[in-house]
Amino acid sequence: MSALLKQGVTLAPPNGPVVETERLKLRQWRSADIAPNTAMLSDPGTARFITVDGKPVTNELVGWRNAAVMAGHWALHGAGMFAVEEKASGRFVGRVGPWFPPGWPGFEVGWGIASEFRGKGYAVEAARAAIDWVFATFELDRVIHCIDHENTASQAVARRLGAEKQGETDLFGHVADVWVTMRSSWMASRN
Repeated sequence: MSALLKQGVTLAPPNGPVVETERLKLRQWRSADIAPNTAMLSDPGTARFITVDGKPVTNELVGWRNAAVMAGHWALHGAGMFAVEEKASGRFVGRVGPWFPPGWPGFEVGWGIASEFRGKGYAVEAARAAIDWVFATFELDRVIHCIDHENTASQAVARRLGAEKQGETDLFGHVADVWVTMRSSWMASRN
């Protein structure tokens, strides 16, 4: 439950970047994203690959915490995963973008798309836009994508992005593949 603001009082709006593609808008998180993000994370097939413990989110507070972490990454680091919105409907599609909390194996561009929006090319479309934004914004030679060995859908996205598997890392007690997108090959493919 939100408290009502006193008349004449405004709170600071998020003023981060907005990146638009043909069909999607990558933008800052807002409170309206909490419920659809929680619903996305409640799906066992999705949670298996993108929640910390690999288990579905089953309560509202845990879903709120997840959205707060996503929004908080922006507040603490000046960048983070964008909330992805379908332009035609205004609906929350998922989250895509930079992720580099302390102890992470590198500067990642990751993706998580709600099951009802899969199969439309949204992960590739949003990830391309996010990688473009990252390379235009940061002095990096590469970005990584941490992908579970069994996550064939995300492996296919990585391949479509031109990423190559270059190793493994331990994430929360299990091994994930590290896929790499090099700036040089990315920029060459975009010209």
